[in-house]
Amino acid sequence: MRIFALGDPHLSLDKKGQINKPMDIFGEHWKAHHEKIKQNWEAIITHEDVVLVPGDLSWALKLEDASYDLEFLGGLPGMKILIKGNHDLWWQSISKVRKNLPDKMYALQNDHIILPNNIAICGTRGWICPGDKYFNTKEDTKIYERELIRLRLSLDSIKGDVDEIIVMLHYPPTNGKHEMSGFVDILQQYKIKKCVYAHLHSDSINGAISGIKWGINFYLVSADAIDFTPLLIESKRVVKS
Repeated sequence: MRIFALGDPHLSLDKKGQINKPMDIFGEHWKAHHEKIKQNWEAIITHEDVVLVPGDLSWALKLEDASYDLEFLGGLPGMKILIKGNHDLWWQSISKVRKNLPDKMYALQNDHIILPNNIAICGTRGWICPGDKYFNTKEDTKIYERELIRLRLSLDSIKGDVDEIIVMLHYPPTNGKHEMSGFVDILQQYKIKKCVYAHLHSDSINGAISGIKWGINFYLVSADAIDFTPLLIESKRVVKS
């Protein structure tokens, strides 16, 4: 079993499989991007693999309207693990979301899932970090602190021993200057070695944190940042000694 990641699919399919909100207004590379995702996904992902999808799955405003996008992802090979993104306005209560997910698709919220290779997946949406040029102290502090709590809840939900924990966030775990944040502090406390995130597009991709810093390997996996192709995160089976 291998673990891949692809975030920000930004789907808007209708019951005929047509896109309602074309994304090529953000660049020619977004033209028919759902077809690119499908083709690239099916070329490398097997039914034994896992794909982490860290948010912004659908432009839908209601859960029932997101069903076509969820079915599209559900029809692709492998198990999918989801978290909420800032544009996932269709995401209602976690019980309703889980009830309406296709087979082999799991949504995280204040909890975790342990894969057959004894790797746990945790995560939360995250938020803009202090020190970022877009951070508004009055408006963003409360949300930021709430997301820190949710990340801890997700990690603390693991009661037994696991070989590894991979954390998925939607927002970057640090500000644009790549300074220490509450998210990074928590990742260090729990000895997390791999963190995947999305959210960033266009010029923001170039300045994104990537690779190893603070002993953590960061992976930017927004769809356009990885050429609409799931990125390999973990390829070997971890065996307990």
